[in-house]
Amino acid sequence: MATESEENGTEMQPEVEDSSYSLARLKLENLLNKSMTIRMTDGRTLVGLFLCTDRDCNVILGSAQEFLKSTDSFSQGEPRVLGLAMIPGHHVVSIEVESESLQTTTHGL
Repeated sequence: MATESEENGTEMQPEVEDSSYSLARLKLENLLNKSMTIRMTDGRTLVGLFLCTDRDCNVILGSAQEFLKSTDSFSQGEPRVLGLAMIPGHHVVSIEVESESLQTTTHGL
């Protein structure tokens, strides 16, 4: 008799891979609703709340704002309010999580 995983065409994965998957998932879950800055290949910078991602590294930000020039101070021009934004993974250059967002999580535990 075939097991459910064999019927679905998937194989059982070793415990080591499962535990590293669980650790990665836990780290991502801890970033949910945290403010992050994403720099893109075309020079734009998006700032917003991390809502989700997928296996292709696409990222969805909520309450997102777009800054046209990549500067540390964001002093050039007003940001454009986007609201909900999806950033394709292949356009992501870097992702930074605001340290204030992370500190409120650790103090809350």
